[in-house]
Amino acid sequence: MMSYQFLQAKTLKSGVRVKNRVVLPPMTECMGLENGEISREELRYAAIHTGGVGLFITPVAYVNSRGKGFEGQLSAAEDRFIPGLTKLARAIQQNGTKAILQIFSAGRMSTSAILRGQQTVSASAVAAPRPGAETPVALTDAEIEQTITDFGEATRRAIAAGFDGVEIHGANTYLIQQFFSPHSNRRTDRWGGSVEKRMAFPLRIVAEVQRVVQENSHRPFAVGYRFSPEEIEKPGITMADTLKLVAKLDTLGLDYLHVSMGNVWRTSLRDQDDQEPLIKKIQRAVSQTPLISVGSVATPADAERVMTAGIDFVAIGRESIREPQWVEKVEAGAEDSIRYTLPLTDLDELGIASPYFEFLAGMDAGGAHIGFVPALNQPTMAAAEDPVFKK
Repeated sequence: MMSYQFLQAKTLKSGVRVKNRVVLPPMTECMGLENGEISREELRYAAIHTGGVGLFITPVAYVNSRGKGFEGQLSAAEDRFIPGLTKLARAIQQNGTKAILQIFSAGRMSTSAILRGQQTVSASAVAAPRPGAETPVALTDAEIEQTITDFGEATRRAIAAGFDGVEIHGANTYLIQQFFSPHSNRRTDRWGGSVEKRMAFPLRIVAEVQRVVQENSHRPFAVGYRFSPEEIEKPGITMADTLKLVAKLDTLGLDYLHVSMGNVWRTSLRDQDDQEPLIKKIQRAVSQTPLISVGSVATPADAERVMTAGIDFVAIGRESIREPQWVEKVEAGAEDSIRYTLPLTDLDELGIASPYFEFLAGMDAGGAHIGFVPALNQPTMAAAEDPVFKK
């Protein structure tokens, strides 16, 4: 048992010591309050699911009012949220687990309803290629500079709240990725055009966050960056684009790069003839910065395969929802007791309140394989009768 590489500690460049290589990745929970404050349900969920993993990355928090992406989302947009963020950091920091606050702006991946009447924003006035997407307004140069400052201010609040680091969310089609993407960024100024100009916004955010950490943190404080390797849109982000970005990010002294994919070993979505896993290409482009890889990791054998491939950290997402004691059970040699399904009768024990349940049910219906199992007798929720809740 103790020979598992993922149970080994690692010290990041910032000096943050991570007790093992297992990461709880950022996952949308929709359990925050309407105004962006932390709810008791969210604090309870964090307290239940922490303590085993080395890093716990929070659901994403928006950095300004135009950056909110969905209901029930955390906010790091004003100082008044620091007390609640402090409670969240403390709830996570059990048994040596490090608390990382993920920060973002949703950009065009929001709606005017979510923004309470404000129009969505992006690099350019180009709607996302999805049904019902609203056309955003292009941010002005001054608004771009303010957004960069807002990422820095959110970082300052994370430091004040006692977090151990922040993760800059440059993935999953949100605002930072929108500036990097030739689909959503049609600008002809200093923020758009060539791949180098499309890199300007994410690189400025990294620099601002690092500046704020240097000036405000008097203890080790980690800065990570999450990215999605490709887009299927045409034009869209290619692997060649991403390799240029990560090669640059690799030189900036970041604590880690977090590769956002549904499967660790996923191959190209754009080139079906290329069967090499994208993570292998990324590994060749990165020589100085630890990598976190995520996607379809459930068992200890799955996690160890990631380690033996030379990847520094393994994130366990869907499985962490079902089994918050995953690391502890591995450490105790009780792997046979790990839960790989999500019985509806266990929802309260797992801290899964109604908004999160509804979100997960939608994911399960979409093929995310959360693993819901109906109650044996009377179902606890009417949705248990839906065919998506199957073994």
